[in-house]
This record gives sequence, C-alpha cells and structure tokens, in this order.
Amino acid sequence: MANHKSSEKRIRQEAKRRLLNRYYKKTTRTSIKKLRSLKDKEEAVGFLPKVIAMIDKLAKKNTWHKNKAANLKSSLMKHVAHLG
Repeated sequence: MANHKSSEKRIRQEAKRRLLNRYYKKTTRTSIKKLRSLKDKEEAVGFLPKVIAMIDKLAKKNTWHKNKAANLKSSLMKHVAHLG
C-alpha cells in the first residue's frame, strides 16, 4: 500500500489512464475489424480517415508504438485500395 500522498494520487491517475487507454484501444480495434469486413469500396474509403485518425491518436499518446501504427495504416490502405 502507498505511504505517501503523491504515490496514492499516482495510483489513482494510473488507474484512470489505464481504463481510458483500454477503451480507446478496444474502440480502435473494433473499428479496424469493421473496416476490414467492409466490401463496398466507397464506404471503406469514407470510413478509412476516421480509423487512421484513431490510430494516430493512440500512437501520439504512446499507447501504441509508432511503427505498429504505421504498419496498421499501411495494411488498411492496401486493403481499401484492393477492394472491388
């Protein structure tokens, strides 16, 4: 158990941040799955910028590594480009 006020506050902050990070990561993963399941190219092209923005936000906050974000964005753009 924490002995200092500052460490108790840090524990509260980390718990709050962890919950928010879990929410944003899960939402982004769900959006990625939804984008990959789309068959209509126009719909996918419209949805792609929203997903890329979500990925960029996670990379900016260091929740995801920047290379992981870049690889995800690249594969998603390839997927949308190859849609019929």
